Amino acid sequence: MSTYVFKAMDLAGAPMRGQVDAESKQAVSDQLRARGLVILEIAEKHRSRELNVDLFERITLSDLAIFSRQLATMVSSGMTILRALFVLEEQTEVEKLKVIIVAVRKDVEAGLPLSDAMERHPKVFNPLFVAMTRAGETGGMLEDALLRVADQLEKDASLKRQIRSAMIYPTLVLVFAVGVMLALVAFLVPVFENVFKEFGGELPAITKFSVLLSEIVTKYFWAMALVFGAVVVAFLKWKSSTWGRPQWDRFRLRVPMKIGTIVQEVAVARWSRTLASLTSAGVPLLQALEITGKTGGNIVVEEAMEEVISSVKRGGTIAAPLAKIPVFPMMVTHMVGVGEETGALDGMLDKIADFYEDRVDASVKALTSIIEPIMIIVIGGIVGFIVISMYLPLFEVYNHIE
Repeated sequence: MSTYVFKAMDLAGAPMRGQVDAESKQAVSDQLRARGLVILEIAEKHRSRELNVDLFERITLSDLAIFSRQLATMVSSGMTILRALFVLEEQTEVEKLKVIIVAVRKDVEAGLPLSDAMERHPKVFNPLFVAMTRAGETGGMLEDALLRVADQLEKDASLKRQIRSAMIYPTLVLVFAVGVMLALVAFLVPVFENVFKEFGGELPAITKFSVLLSEIVTKYFWAMALVFGAVVVAFLKWKSSTWGRPQWDRFRLRVPMKIGTIVQEVAVARWSRTLASLTSAGVPLLQALEITGKTGGNIVVEEAMEEVISSVKRGGTIAAPLAKIPVFPMMVTHMVGVGEETGALDGMLDKIADFYEDRVDASVKALTSIIEPIMIIVIGGIVGFIVISMYLPLFEVYNHIE
């Protein structure tokens, strides 16, 4: 048995503090509610009342998927939402997620619906999560809605893992290439530079460039670090700005070497899966289209959804405006049109999502096979340029000796 401290209010609104010996937080909550108190906070006595949150810890899509699936399982077993949140609060290992669960539990305990409590934390529970939870509460199918949310989050996490795994190899090769170049420029070039000074004479242009690069790296490395940091910060701010994000999203769709194709396929797969999940959960179509645009991950999809919403409001179809937008292939528009005609839109969207998720996997493998020889050529070119620039003056000296 542990000792718990609590904060609560009585029916008159007067604050109360105290401590209770009990087996669990749920037992403390039951005791306090039996006394007619509104619970504000419960914590073990030996712990700090302020939760220590690791600033470097992140709440991943997989964490949210596990949370949603566990909550659905407990709700389907007949457990109340409040008790289920207590259990999740106890067993969740991710501290940041635990803080959010505590806040949601307090709001639910104060009388808010689960969806409204989640909506207060938009950085964790996106509009898709909130809308599907609200639809499940309204339709009396909360566990089904939460399971759909878990499936959607797992699919999104799988897509991100595919892209991330494809970028690991070229990133490592690029870092290695830059490291080799900096090492050659910082340590090898100065040795040859001293030799060249002894010989005298005019150096070739590429040798002068390598020597200049060596001086910059060895003498002004701090300036290079500052410039690099400024460029990265400026790029991130531009990418997240209201005028920079549309430019970046459109640029990503036009990147050659199949990268733009992969971005398009990911956008279509995410759009199809999200809209299918929302419509099958019972979310009204206009609201589902709006949420799909916000969670699409690309401004082109968001703008497309605005046109689709206008069409639906006029009594039109979803497929007609999609056919005018290049990011949606003809196959998608035709399948969406068939789904609207047959009344099986959510099933058709799921098939589209499955198809394009498979396409993403194949495209990522093809991209990796293309990048490998290119990166080898790049590394060879960098090393070869520096070596040739250093040995070229020696060859000229040798020719003069002969």
